[in-house]
Amino acid sequence: MRKDKRGKEMGMAQSFNRKARGAVAVLLAGAVFGFAGLPGALLPATEAQASQAPESIADLAETLLDSVVNISTAQTVARRDDVPRPEFPPGSPFQEFFDEFFNREGGDSPRRVNSLGSGFVLDSSGIIVTNNHVIADADEITVNFNDGSTLDAEVVGRDRETDIAVLRVEPEEPLKSVPFGDSDSMRVGDWVMAIGNPFGFGGTVTVGIVSALNRDIGSGRYDSFIQTDASINRGNSGGPLFNAGGEVIGINTAIISPTGGSIGIGFAIPASLATNIVDQLVQFGETRRGWLGVRIQQLTDELAESLGMDEPQGALVAQVIPGGPAEEAGIEDGDVILRFADRVVPEMRDLPRIVADTPVGDTVDVVVLRRGEEVNLEVLVGRLEEAEQAALRTDGGDGDDTADEKKGALGLTISPLTQALREEHSIGETIEGVVITDVEAGSPSAEKGLSAGEVILEVAQEPVASPADLVRRVDELREAGRRYALLLVSNADGERFVAVEIKDE
Repeated sequence: MRKDKRGKEMGMAQSFNRKARGAVAVLLAGAVFGFAGLPGALLPATEAQASQAPESIADLAETLLDSVVNISTAQTVARRDDVPRPEFPPGSPFQEFFDEFFNREGGDSPRRVNSLGSGFVLDSSGIIVTNNHVIADADEITVNFNDGSTLDAEVVGRDRETDIAVLRVEPEEPLKSVPFGDSDSMRVGDWVMAIGNPFGFGGTVTVGIVSALNRDIGSGRYDSFIQTDASINRGNSGGPLFNAGGEVIGINTAIISPTGGSIGIGFAIPASLATNIVDQLVQFGETRRGWLGVRIQQLTDELAESLGMDEPQGALVAQVIPGGPAEEAGIEDGDVILRFADRVVPEMRDLPRIVADTPVGDTVDVVVLRRGEEVNLEVLVGRLEEAEQAALRTDGGDGDDTADEKKGALGLTISPLTQALREEHSIGETIEGVVITDVEAGSPSAEKGLSAGEVILEVAQEPVASPADLVRRVDELREAGRRYALLLVSNADGERFVAVEIKDE
């Protein structure tokens, strides 16, 4: 039953990241606001229309205001005495004063904390979308509508990885909803509009353009934000970013700001990412992401050259997880994944999103580059959440066989993996290769961050069992005219590929 009293709301933004120079904070509470539509029409803009700003967006805004909601939350937290009480001599009058002060402040008694955000009605039956950080840890969630009425909400599901949450309310009459649109069709310069609840001022409309697409702001492995110059402030998180047709093409999530206020740099989760997540949360109450079972790394120009590629493209497989789908499919360390499920992989950070969007249990085609040749494989996609849970439950030679490369191409001193070196550097018994015992300062290896105790497993995708193997492989690469030696290196953090420049002797 709707309550006619609208709750008083407070704006809250969470510091999300630190980027660029200075103390510029990425805040989780901004709405990416911007729009342009035809005056008096709820129609997709043509290319000619999209190039011009409308005289007014009043008609479009009026049709959308009732679909945007304000979300207020309440939470009980324990009160702590973070400030130590001063100590005074016995009988001091100050002791009584400070005791009275700290007792009045409540000591360790619980207190209520309120916060707010924004959201939008996706389904008239009562499905509402917002950001996860808006409702995280809340004891009570209240949805405030444009007409002043309120409804209590329950959490259907949440996803911390993408910061998306789905709520449900029980309205007496169908609500006015808005659909997701095609965020992939948006271009830089397109007009957009957002409606939200900045600083508790509900029903606030702002206009701007798409400033950039596919932004990575360092919030997680699925970063692909729409950037806009429209005003975003505290309390806007979870609100919709509309296109000219009144469709939601983004969920306003974060801002970059040195002060907490808008400086015209805001970010929205694109609908292309959010749609699948929301569908899963509605259907299952949880996410069901695809899983490949590899550790990957970015292809640099040096790594690409060492692999015989004309330019960097795809995701380099640094390590195949034992027992995972990739191992079953025959994917190997050193493979470069070029295509997955008929989708091109432009660079490393695109692969996790593509795999996550692939239905669990599907068998898909994968194209990898292996030793200069394209190889076609088939992978049975696993489920990421199950793999993560499984991971949580699973809690020789002598000194004469040392190769000194300090005067050579890489600037390394390497030795065979003796038992003494294994114990000294905590190297597992299953790891085979040659161990780095010293790195020459200023050498190509030092520039790439190699250090003593790391183990070189492969050179140019061939295993090395002794220092002589490494020297031979580097000499062969030099004779072949290669500028870089591709090393597969293992340490306590796992395995990674490193392209080290080969210096002339």
